Amino acid sequence: MRKFDDLSEREILALAISNEEEDARIFADFADGLHDDYPASAKVFDEMAAEENGHRRRLIDLFVSKFGDHIPLVRRDHIRGYIPLKPVWHQRPLGIDTVRAHAREMERTAARFYRQALTRATDASTRKLLGDLAEEEEKHDQIAAGLEEQILTTSVRGGEAENERRRFVLQIVQPGLVGLMDGSVSTLAPVFAAAFATHNSWNAFLVGLAASIGAGISMGFAEALSDDGKLSGRGAPLLRGLVCGLMTTAGGIGHTLPFLIPYFYTATAIALVVVVIELIIIAWIQWRYMEASPLTAAAKVMIGGALVLAAGILIGSS
Repeated sequence: MRKFDDLSEREILALAISNEEEDARIFADFADGLHDDYPASAKVFDEMAAEENGHRRRLIDLFVSKFGDHIPLVRRDHIRGYIPLKPVWHQRPLGIDTVRAHAREMERTAARFYRQALTRATDASTRKLLGDLAEEEEKHDQIAAGLEEQILTTSVRGGEAENERRRFVLQIVQPGLVGLMDGSVSTLAPVFAAAFATHNSWNAFLVGLAASIGAGISMGFAEALSDDGKLSGRGAPLLRGLVCGLMTTAGGIGHTLPFLIPYFYTATAIALVVVVIELIIIAWIQWRYMEASPLTAAAKVMIGGALVLAAGILIGSS
């Protein structure tokens, strides 16, 4: 790897050309990734990509006039001390806030590069172009802000925010809620059946642990394999499966952990309190994200949980 201070003026211009080309392609990738869900924001990044391409053309014109047609390949990762950027543009779906923060960091990095390159250049025309580009990169936040004001009107921003909320519900809340309900409710019967059949906390804990982990694995695979998310917009199946599986396990573990207490009746009483808390949380999530009325959500969850709990206790006591 080379030190930046060891680069010639020719190599500095080649590196600048490579940087501008890479930044333009990243902004274009942002625009492509945001096109379906955030079309207005995608247009902003299309404009920013066009700006970077304009910088690249100016740099190439200067390079050709000074050094000829052959531009050596010099990239960021060839230079010692460059910190590689996290490739967030490869992720799908793209988070709008993450993209905007990453774009701002790219602009600041570009401005620092041109300021540093300016100290290495001696030719007047090269110094002028590098200084101009440094100022333009520093102003890009303002340019982006101006583009957003023109393109991202209040109604457009509201629509994008609503789309983001809808995706969050479909991709995270919904599979998580399904898992939490299954883990919290379906494991009640085996846990309390084992508890009242043996009156042994440790036996109840082992049954609850096995039921929770088994249900988590089963629900995770079921969610991941149910839908690839392309037509439904429900997002990556692996993410949904992971969320659903973890929440299923968490739902069952909650009322299983109290049975680590060796005193059976104390453990059972605490487990019952945890069950009530779990059901309240489920009802709150339904009200908060699924637009269900509080009373309806609470009634459905409480009745279902009570029936499963009663079944477990009756079976265990028989």
